[in-house]
Amino acid sequence: MGTIRNAIVSVYDKRGVVAFAAELVKLGVTVYASGGTYTLFKKENIPARLIEEYTGFPEMMDGRVKTLHPRIHGGILAKRDDAKHVADAKGQGIEFFDLVVVNLYPFRETVAAGASLDEIIEKIDIGGPSMVRSAAKNHHDVTVVTSPDDYSRVVEEMRSNSGATTIETRWELAKKAFQTTALYDGAISAWFSRTDHAGNAVKSDPDIVTLQFVRKETLRYGENPHQPASVYLDTAAPSGTVATAKQLGGKELSFNNYLDLEAAKNLVYDFEEPACAILKHTNPCGAAIGRTPADAYEKALACDPVSAFGSIIGFNRPVDVATATLLGKLFVEAIIAPSFEPAALELLQKKKNLRLIELGTPCRDLDMDWEFKKISGGLLIEAADRRVVSEADFKVVTRRAPTDHEKKMMLFGQRIVKHVKSNAIVLATADEVVGVGAGQMSRIDSMEIALKKARRDVAGLVLASDAFFPFRDSIDLAASKGIKAVVQPGGSVRDEEVIAACDEHGIAMVFTGIRSFRHL
Repeated sequence: MGTIRNAIVSVYDKRGVVAFAAELVKLGVTVYASGGTYTLFKKENIPARLIEEYTGFPEMMDGRVKTLHPRIHGGILAKRDDAKHVADAKGQGIEFFDLVVVNLYPFRETVAAGASLDEIIEKIDIGGPSMVRSAAKNHHDVTVVTSPDDYSRVVEEMRSNSGATTIETRWELAKKAFQTTALYDGAISAWFSRTDHAGNAVKSDPDIVTLQFVRKETLRYGENPHQPASVYLDTAAPSGTVATAKQLGGKELSFNNYLDLEAAKNLVYDFEEPACAILKHTNPCGAAIGRTPADAYEKALACDPVSAFGSIIGFNRPVDVATATLLGKLFVEAIIAPSFEPAALELLQKKKNLRLIELGTPCRDLDMDWEFKKISGGLLIEAADRRVVSEADFKVVTRRAPTDHEKKMMLFGQRIVKHVKSNAIVLATADEVVGVGAGQMSRIDSMEIALKKARRDVAGLVLASDAFFPFRDSIDLAASKGIKAVVQPGGSVRDEEVIAACDEHGIAMVFTGIRSFRHL
């Protein structure tokens, strides 16, 4: 048992600290406090000793130096069962500190508030993390508290154990302390990595990437029932992300739900017009733009109503009653939208298992746009594919140029195809997907699947491809079905052969120069 006789209290966040200190005093603990905390205790009539009086060394340099002293760290780090440590402490007049209560300067919050470079630097805590680490290292003898959330736990345990804490509690609090300092130092490191000496943002890839995620919840399982899984929240995540979205109804989200919701969100927010995307296994089985969300949904559903069963559906506009009424006719796993009108929400909540996810205003923070892919022994990091092809990217390579309407179809198809797993083929009009071929090992296979999935005549429509055509076979097949225009990045050694095939069939084709592979 770790009996607490002396405590150091030095906190920036002073929530609940007066009541906590009062309870410590009642339990016979001598409280030592740094300047600001001591002033508060004195004002509230909490008996405490000023740290600088104990050390014999004044706070200085605007508070930069106050607890960095051997009489502080010696009293925290000394092993109580080591005779030499005890003798060294006694020889230097060092008191043993059994409880260290410290929370840190708000570095992350200061950065987020848009503070100046000097203000940010001053919020890099030095003495606080040093005391926390010392106490956590010596958790066999010392209890460390880094959050007001743990005050009541410590007091209750002391009351139940004659003023002592258990080794189990000290271990858990030490673990939390090291997590606190790791997150804190990681935030500082990340800020330095993306900032230059003048406080300007640096766009280049950092030499060291510090990832900081805190577990939000444990999921029932991962992609399959035998795989344990959890969802973690980026400590810097703003609102408008899938991880921070608000669930308004339905059972808990699964691992696969999260993946599909992210894919749906990314697709619909590539459009300014009201858009709807229906996804299965992160691939769109239907997508469209329309005058209203309901209009977009009906057109998206028409693409592949069979595959839409048990899907994830995304909108870039609030879900209204008209849309909710239509959605109620289909079994859907989850719906993500910026918001739900109250009457629409009430209607959809009647389906108790339907997960309703309110995204809010989508986050456009570039720091949230990095994608990570784990490999054995390492990590691949890339910027998310937010490139939206425009007509300015079109290079006409065939004898026949596309009509204005065909260009509109090309732009729509191109925006969709980048959200389909490679090899990807999309058949589209100017506002709806008609057929999708995804994830095949050869492009002609994807082409055949897209045609098979199409539930209507594709004559006169556009073919969009995420990468170049290695052979002319897909063009010949498209022509046999009446496809009149093709958009693709180009770049094959057989481009001339593919262009010639288009010219033979009277197909207009443009190169964009922009590949849109999506492997995972």
